[in-house]
Amino acid sequence: MSQSVEQIRHVCALGAYESVLAIQKAVPIVHSGPGCVSKLMITLGTQNGHQGSGYVGGHAIPCTNASEHEVVFGGTNQLRQLITNTFDVIDGDLFVVLTGCTSDIIGDDVGEIARKFKKDGKPIIYVETGGFKGSNLLGHELLLDAIIDQLLEPQPVEQGLVNIWSVVPYQNTFWAGDIEQLNKLLSSIGLKPNIVFGPDSSVEALRNIPKAQFNLVLSPWIGLRAAEHLQEKFGTPFLHYPALPIGPTETSRFLRAVGGFAGVESSVVEGVINREETRYYYYLERAADTLLETRLLPRRFITVADSLYALGIARFLTNDLGLIPEKQFITEDTPQRHQAGVAAEFAKFNNGITAETVFSNDGGFVEEELRRIKIRSRPLILGSSWERVVARDLKAYQLSIAAPVGNHLVMSKSYVGYDGGLHLTEDIYSVVLNDFM
Repeated sequence: MSQSVEQIRHVCALGAYESVLAIQKAVPIVHSGPGCVSKLMITLGTQNGHQGSGYVGGHAIPCTNASEHEVVFGGTNQLRQLITNTFDVIDGDLFVVLTGCTSDIIGDDVGEIARKFKKDGKPIIYVETGGFKGSNLLGHELLLDAIIDQLLEPQPVEQGLVNIWSVVPYQNTFWAGDIEQLNKLLSSIGLKPNIVFGPDSSVEALRNIPKAQFNLVLSPWIGLRAAEHLQEKFGTPFLHYPALPIGPTETSRFLRAVGGFAGVESSVVEGVINREETRYYYYLERAADTLLETRLLPRRFITVADSLYALGIARFLTNDLGLIPEKQFITEDTPQRHQAGVAAEFAKFNNGITAETVFSNDGGFVEEELRRIKIRSRPLILGSSWERVVARDLKAYQLSIAAPVGNHLVMSKSYVGYDGGLHLTEDIYSVVLNDFM
């Protein structure tokens, strides 16, 4: 018997259209039933940090709005006309056709239509993202596959150029700010990040992907598929770093790993680390009177998030702030083949500390488990807006750091890097202090 999932944190594979919107001047064209895009937009664009729709997003996205007529007779003619009209009225550098369940079920040959437009010189690719295939995380990976196979051509390697595969646009609430911070970190040691998502992105950057000296996969598992694909097709090596660098311990470790892999002089990397750590501890020492007040400090914490944020935040709270991890809930329906590897990363804290990991995308199950945990002191729960109610019932501190985030407006905010560790500390203690005022 199938089990229903409560309190969803992800959408269907068609949500990959948001990854298209994260590329400047890239335009999604959706072949799906009416209402699909609108519902996805509300979940990812509105109820997840109120990120909005941006250029040709939201209600401006071209869509066939396939009906019963298209189910019976096929929707290829309607899609062909939609693509033609889109080229006439929307200014874009790349057009990406994405399919919904209706199109994939009835078998419309979307690829053939896209190839005909491409043969006529149009910048267009397609990706089959029927919602029944999986979540938007899978849709994101399918989109990357389509870009690699349909857009990219071999190019001479440019030393120092690095592609970053990490946070998933719009799904990870702080994705845009995170990418900017990763850009700054890599640039600080002399590398040249090739930014394919976010405010500094472009279709030209997409086409430059094969130029990279190497690919950086900064995630427990998302992005590995793309890096392996690029290695197979273009021979580009990749570095897999599983934890999002938050705070001085992980960020310094990250810079040393990347610098070593890229062949950057160690003196350059250490110079950056010394400068940034000095700055970090300057601010931390100023706040020590409050941070070391034992009546305020939450001793134990729980994360309820995608593995990327759960791991990065857990390492920072344990290794830098000295908190003790309770259960860590991984919510993105991690593929079975990656679960052991993800769990192993939660056994690599300093001083032999480990954390139990629970893999579940069912918010109802997570809530039941949270209510069963017995902690004497008030715990800190870092999760989504779904955890706000149970946190109040348990008298726990709560901070929303993972989708959906309905109680915060998020623009360029990030928890990545040295500054990110300070910002996360500020937010945690603002929650704690608010309870005492």
